[in-house]
Amino acid sequence: MISILHRLRSFPQTSSSVFKFQNLIRISRAFMMEVAAPTQEETIITEGKAKVIYPSANQVFYNPVQEFNRDLTCAVITEFARMQLAEKGIDFVLPGEKELQKVVVDLSDNGEDCKMSTHENTPAPAERRTVTVGEACPEGLRVLEGLAASGLRSIRFACEVPGLQSIVANDFSTSAVELIKRNIQFNGVEHLVTANYSDARMLMYNRMGRNDRFDVIDLDPYGSPAIFLDAAVQSIGEGGLLCVTCTDMAVLAGNNGETCYSKYGSMSLKSKFCHEMALRILLHSLDLRANCYQRYIVPMLSISADFYIRVFVRVFTGQAKVKMSASKQALLYNCVGCGTYHLQRMGRAVPHGNNMKYSAGTGPAIGASCEFCQQKHQVGGPIWAEPLHDKTFVQKVLDASERNPERFKTSDRIEGMLSMVTEELDIPLYYTLDSLSSAVRCNTPSLLQFRSALLHAGHKVSLSHACQNAIKTNASPSVIWDIMRCWEKLNPVKREKLSETSPAYHILGTEPRIQANFEVRQDANPKSRRMGLKRFQENPEANWGPKARAKAG
Repeated sequence: MISILHRLRSFPQTSSSVFKFQNLIRISRAFMMEVAAPTQEETIITEGKAKVIYPSANQVFYNPVQEFNRDLTCAVITEFARMQLAEKGIDFVLPGEKELQKVVVDLSDNGEDCKMSTHENTPAPAERRTVTVGEACPEGLRVLEGLAASGLRSIRFACEVPGLQSIVANDFSTSAVELIKRNIQFNGVEHLVTANYSDARMLMYNRMGRNDRFDVIDLDPYGSPAIFLDAAVQSIGEGGLLCVTCTDMAVLAGNNGETCYSKYGSMSLKSKFCHEMALRILLHSLDLRANCYQRYIVPMLSISADFYIRVFVRVFTGQAKVKMSASKQALLYNCVGCGTYHLQRMGRAVPHGNNMKYSAGTGPAIGASCEFCQQKHQVGGPIWAEPLHDKTFVQKVLDASERNPERFKTSDRIEGMLSMVTEELDIPLYYTLDSLSSAVRCNTPSLLQFRSALLHAGHKVSLSHACQNAIKTNASPSVIWDIMRCWEKLNPVKREKLSETSPAYHILGTEPRIQANFEVRQDANPKSRRMGLKRFQENPEANWGPKARAKAG
């Protein structure tokens, strides 16, 4: 077996050797599966290209519902690796992926355009080479899974993501680490994955040296990742990818605002936009911790799905950029009556010649009471007030998924989710149709009618991946309530039954300053909705959701 692993590590990395290399991989895996065969009390779980041994007792945590999370992570890291290694003259061979087509225009002598379809990966210069899935790449990414449990995620990286140098599957449970070692052998990926027993924080603190840092860190803890974030932002390499999951949604979504402040440095609010706010609280916390070390974050993709949130951010170093961070955070004022919200930036950054001038934010953004319903405001935040995604990077992940639709079991949902993300406006938070209608006590307009009214009024509007009936728009709150006033005139409520202290009484007591047009426009229906993409999945199984914590090991 040692000789096989030695041949795997030293195998020539040329495209003509791919077939022989994959045969060696299959031989080594078959041998390892015999060595680490499961007992009668254990079961084998197959996910993606990995097969892991899982004990019948709840000794190690595993949740099958999070397969979408793991699939999406494999897709994101693949594109990140492709982007990083392309600069080093290294290309990918990904099983099942269709080659990109591009059109070359040849101007013929007769003046006509002759279009010729060619492959993007045309014969490369001699210095370029190719890496395949399962092959250790010396110039590749160094990956850390801080809380690996059974090691499933790390093994999937080794079996499905090309361009990796090494993977550390770490856990602070002895039974988990023993299981990780068996699963590594069972899948024959010892040349890529190493099991490690350590407190994830100490492991990351010991890898803070400039040449020791990881290129990718994946943190998917049970509950909050807050205690790991300080170490993570220091041990991630320059421009490295930090992947973080939070499942403590009760805290982030406003049920325990004081606990949220103690963990993330931000006050959460119980509101209709709580799921996007949770994303922005986590991004604020990450950026705040990175700023302590003259580092800052750039969000690549931020997802709210099922019972958790997941963010992918790159971390960079730069004192000048860190000074911009205050202007990227904002306090949030949310009316307790009608749900109108306002953002107040914490700082200002104004161009001053060839430099930037920084100062405190100006305000207040609102009065003592809501201008629409006369109710009080709750104060939340600070939250991240900049875009949640890098749309160019998201489009690359989406394109790769469309070229290889059989790669993941959840590919249809990945395509639907990322399509919605590319359509989202880069505007913080959103309103929901049911909350707007509830505030004025009238029936609810259809999604297309309300979107059409905003478009007719000259404003931008989009949906949100975080909420099924969300409305993201650059229209001011006064325009939104004018549209609702116009809708109420078409669908009148019994105003004599409205209490003088109710939000509806005050909102409807003002005449609209615009005449809303609810005629449905063709562009009111976004492409992802017209195509019927899987944007919001149904419950995958009975009693699904967060599972019980694994027994201490």
